[in-house]
Amino acid sequence: MPNQPLAEVFGFPITNHSREAARSRQHRLCPFGNRVPNCTKDKANDPLGVCSIFDGQEVVITCPIRFRQNWIIAEDAAAFFFPPTAKWTTLTEVKLNDKNGKSAGNIDAVLVSYDDRGKVTDFGALEVQAVYISGNVRNPFEYYMQAPTRRASMDWSKRPNYPNPDYLSSSRKRLAPQLIFKGGILRTWNKKIAVALNKGFFKTLPRLKQVKPAAADIAWFVYDLQHSRTQNCYTLVRHQTVYTKFNESLDRITRSEAGDVKNFIEHLQEKVDEKLEEPNPPDTKTIDELL
Repeated sequence: MPNQPLAEVFGFPITNHSREAARSRQHRLCPFGNRVPNCTKDKANDPLGVCSIFDGQEVVITCPIRFRQNWIIAEDAAAFFFPPTAKWTTLTEVKLNDKNGKSAGNIDAVLVSYDDRGKVTDFGALEVQAVYISGNVRNPFEYYMQAPTRRASMDWSKRPNYPNPDYLSSSRKRLAPQLIFKGGILRTWNKKIAVALNKGFFKTLPRLKQVKPAAADIAWFVYDLQHSRTQNCYTLVRHQTVYTKFNESLDRITRSEAGDVKNFIEHLQEKVDEKLEEPNPPDTKTIDELL
């Protein structure tokens, strides 16, 4: 576990004390294409400006806006959705309704191709999945922000609720529901889906059966942050692309692998034993007696 969890704050490593980094921290700016110049994560008036945290030696992206650096995610998704000669643009936070007009959520980005007259000819959906955090990341963030130059090498390792990436919640509580609700509609329309996520997060997912790009419904674009010592900044780079079918991938992600049923029975037996050892055990009856 690193001494402190913060990798990037308001777009820069916490050890970067350049004029640009100091300006970004002072004005709470987002250099990665937020809808407004400032960071709005968690609270618009008191933003939690943590872009990424450490997980051992790896850097994990915890803010979806962080993936927008240089918009390479849109360029990669467009190459999957459209022919090389297509004209396209990107629309962010597009509302998606179901058959009954009820919201199925917002699509992070919709890439739209159009002809010479500007008429829409095709589209695809890009979902961006950052990683949830377990523990408390605001406390070390606020502590650091009080004196960035003096506290860049702070030791947070013995503090309670040290923040760590929560990959399981990220996949089951966020990614899987997104694919079920929004992805189900898009697949009914025979539209492709691209998913942008961090390298460390993708490694925790079940192994997905790969297909050729032309046969894929989903492209998983796996990104990493590479550090430049000379500039003391991280750059988003594509680490890997995995092409899969929609239904097979969803089944793998949402299906839990069963352990030995004997272990569960032993757990049930322990619970029953505890019940029967109580001073006044419950009046248990068989089904025949109740009937």
